[in-house]
Amino acid sequence: MIPDVALAPEPEWFQTPTLRGQHIFLEGLTGAHAADLCAGANEETVRLLARGGPSNATPDAWAEYIARLNALPHRINFAVRLTGSGVTVGRISYSEMKWADRWTEIGTMLLPAAQGRAVNPEAKLLLMVRAFEVLGANRVHFKVDSRNTRSLRAMHKLGAAQEGTLRQYQVLPDGFARDSVVFSVLRDEWPAVKAGLQARLTSLS
Repeated sequence: MIPDVALAPEPEWFQTPTLRGQHIFLEGLTGAHAADLCAGANEETVRLLARGGPSNATPDAWAEYIARLNALPHRINFAVRLTGSGVTVGRISYSEMKWADRWTEIGTMLLPAAQGRAVNPEAKLLLMVRAFEVLGANRVHFKVDSRNTRSLRAMHKLGAAQEGTLRQYQVLPDGFARDSVVFSVLRDEWPAVKAGLQARLTSLS
């Protein structure tokens, strides 16, 4: 059962506490994480990012990209770091938050070395626990580029409901008008989704 959680005050929604799991921990994304992201990224890492990626493959460009993300309104960005080594292997974000309507959107970018491991399910688990069980959200949703087959598979594994496709929803920096596939999890669906994420983490541990 999900706890009966009241809606947290609006300022609390926009805080960036450190969230700790078994394999990773999340902390507020800053320019200090740029070097790790630059070192581990490849062209595929940034090709489908909705907000575009860094202007070039240098730590300074990654730091500028992080500053640009952090300047966006209604958005909170976390660095994904490995427990033990502390290496940054991606970022996960509340990419849009609507306090009055009690929903948030989650977006994820993971480096190749972190894919297919426990990193993705644990990062989503940490942010969704916070959304539903701390902030009092009624809904968490995801918008996935229709070309991103890896992320689409991840959404189906998550157990999120596929709501439909927003056609030519967003024009990317290269001028391409992408279709975004929308998935969501509602508050009363969260216990089953949470149990599935926890089972996946157990199998990957």
